[in-house]
Amino acid sequence: MKYEAALFDLDGTLVDSVYDLYIAMNLTLSDLAFPIVTQGLVQSWVGNGIEMLVKRGLSGDMQVSEHLEPALAEKALAIFYGHYEQQVGEYSVLYQHVETGLAALRGIPKALITNKARCFTEKLLDKLALSSHFEVIVCGDDMAKKPSPEPLLFACQQLNVPVSQAIMIGDSKSDILAAQAAHIDVLAVNYGYNQGENLADLNPQYLCENFLDIIPVLTQR
Repeated sequence: MKYEAALFDLDGTLVDSVYDLYIAMNLTLSDLAFPIVTQGLVQSWVGNGIEMLVKRGLSGDMQVSEHLEPALAEKALAIFYGHYEQQVGEYSVLYQHVETGLAALRGIPKALITNKARCFTEKLLDKLALSSHFEVIVCGDDMAKKPSPEPLLFACQQLNVPVSQAIMIGDSKSDILAAQAAHIDVLAVNYGYNQGENLADLNPQYLCENFLDIIPVLTQR
């Protein structure tokens, strides 16, 4: 086959987890007497790790306020972690056809590469029975986060697959930029958390509307 390994993003690609994040965010903002935000805003802020998500929540905007005090951001992050630990996986669901698609790709070595912290990632994977699909799991607190190529290169090394034989599947600019920096082909899915970006403008090798569309890409010869 053209690809010997598949590297998957988590949130926005395999799992719709925004409602858990939305609840934890507004509980955090309420605790700090900050204005609550909409689910749509939270969804638009997802993709760069929880630390950035919390800073955006405090700023009420995609662009973090230059006046945001580091001590406040640190306090808010600790509060968010406490709320999210209670919420993670409660309302998260697999996107349509993910279970079927992963089963169909059983013979291809797979890695999960997420900017989410390991403690939350493992809990979410366990709740959704996803852990067994991946030989390698790289989380946001293991090393540099996407769009750094480091976690992708590490995953290829662990899978013992050259980068030319791997493909990254993700839903965001961070996934595409990380793959391009690592010289790894990338398949972008259009249904996830793309932060308002037109993913086609970022020139991924493939652009799909449905999770099942990735199967012929990964199984082509």
